Amino acid sequence: MSQTLIADISRQSLEKLNNCKQATIADVRLLSSYNWIDAPKDSPTIVVPGIPGRWSPPARHRRLPKDSGMVYVNQNAARHPASPMEPLFRAVHISQPAFDFSSVDIVTDRNSLRKLLSFINPSSARNGLEAFTINIEVVQNTVIFTRDTKLTYEIIGKDEFRGYGHQFEKAYTTRNIIGSTGHNRIISYNFGGHKLVVRHDLSGYVPGKTLTTNDDEVVELLDSLSLSPKKRASTEAGPGSKLRVRREGHLLPRASTLEIKTRAQHKSLPFNDIAAQLWMSQTPNLVRAYHRGGTFSNPEVEDVTAKLNRWEKDNRSHLKRLAALIGRILTLVRKDGGVSGAVLQYNPTLDRLSVWKTEKGRTLPEDIYLLWRGRLSVTPPTAK
Repeated sequence: MSQTLIADISRQSLEKLNNCKQATIADVRLLSSYNWIDAPKDSPTIVVPGIPGRWSPPARHRRLPKDSGMVYVNQNAARHPASPMEPLFRAVHISQPAFDFSSVDIVTDRNSLRKLLSFINPSSARNGLEAFTINIEVVQNTVIFTRDTKLTYEIIGKDEFRGYGHQFEKAYTTRNIIGSTGHNRIISYNFGGHKLVVRHDLSGYVPGKTLTTNDDEVVELLDSLSLSPKKRASTEAGPGSKLRVRREGHLLPRASTLEIKTRAQHKSLPFNDIAAQLWMSQTPNLVRAYHRGGTFSNPEVEDVTAKLNRWEKDNRSHLKRLAALIGRILTLVRKDGGVSGAVLQYNPTLDRLSVWKTEKGRTLPEDIYLLWRGRLSVTPPTAK
């Protein structure tokens, strides 16, 4: 596939573009969510709106086996390689049929935003700044970022050690959806003068957290999407998609969302190491679970809202440059009527970002593009 260079972007060039007065996240709204279900490869299946695992820690210390077997690196691409972003659009259309995607500047995974921030501030990359690629598609004025990962899953051998994170989630949360292999949440917010729709995975939720004023929009959605087993058997047909959808579960307020991290007792996990991840998804609850040889003490749920606000203020200069970078990318790919396809690549040798025009075709089923015309009225086949 041939590529034509559109432009290179250096960190220094962003200083001249850094005219964002307030690089803060505002107007956060929940759009939808879904669970992936263990299903045959030819029938990728999601449950909308689904529900993440409920935080339900055991009363006593628990010794866990180490992680092993298959673990997902990018489950959306692993289960639906033909169109990793399709589940996002299907889920949002089910939850909010009238949502106007033409008003959105960027549709992206949280991971892609983290990659861009790591370019701005290399010290924020846990393992150092590495090469990365983000695929881009422009639909009218909306720019879609799609993760490009060499591996969508990996196999942890019996003799390998990769920690206890996956085993911990299984032991300390209760799955509410049979066969669930992961939960994704989709939110929108304004940042740096741009409207973003952001998808991210979620470790779990904390029961008992009440709705806040920021979650007022959830109330109506809860009424329409608290789906009983009887309703989930309904059937719907949609052309051009192998994705299957089952309606079950209910949406959760942002105040209940939870991120879980595990670490050996002798290795502390500073909040700043994970703050960007939580900030980009506006996740207010955190569990830092420490262990000694796989034995976990009683971890506590931290409300990190105040810490996130402080982190945002302390990192204002980096976030302003992130807003400038996003604006620059939008300008480049929208120029002269926009490109249908592009690739954003970071080259660690040259230490710069490059935007390339590509001949790659559309990445979504044809009926999804009707969302920009307000005409989509169908969803993909419903799994029974």
